[in-house]
Amino acid sequence: MNKFVKPVGFAALGLMLVNAAYGSPMTSANSEPAPAASVNVDIINGKGEAVGKAVLTQQDDGVRIHLEANHLPPGVHGIHFHELGKCGTPDFKDAGEHFNPGKKQHGFHNPKGFHAGDLPNITVKDDGTVVADLVSNQVTLAKGQSTSLLKKGGTALVIHEKADDYKTDPSGNSGSRIACGAIK
Repeated sequence: MNKFVKPVGFAALGLMLVNAAYGSPMTSANSEPAPAASVNVDIINGKGEAVGKAVLTQQDDGVRIHLEANHLPPGVHGIHFHELGKCGTPDFKDAGEHFNPGKKQHGFHNPKGFHAGDLPNITVKDDGTVVADLVSNQVTLAKGQSTSLLKKGGTALVIHEKADDYKTDPSGNSGSRIACGAIK
């Protein structure tokens, strides 16, 4: 059974339906939900300037990402969890590749599965602001698990310059990294 990532809210209903075709969240009678936890993430641009914040909260159905950012280029942008908790300017390449403990390929539409770090695109308004709520049941904030965002060295939340096409490996043709927040 495949798991999926879903945006929260009416505006994202279309993506939830697309992802629903690829399976439903896995549950196990033997596993207990991780204890509630929250992590605050400061988001910076390539100049090292603060452009937003994200709050990651462990829930029963996965990790909720509440993102608020500004001074970003308008349009649709890919957003992903990356494998290292580093955000070195100007290009954030030290954040590594997408968080992928399952060693899958990229994209919700990829028949070989998708990265644990893959998330639905976000839309930045014409004024450069974005407020988005997403939930990923591919990751956890519970330490000691292979899918933990709080692994040794941390992970990062990265916003890309273009939309993720949800199929092209390894990054969905989402372009350069324009904003980053270390998760530790």
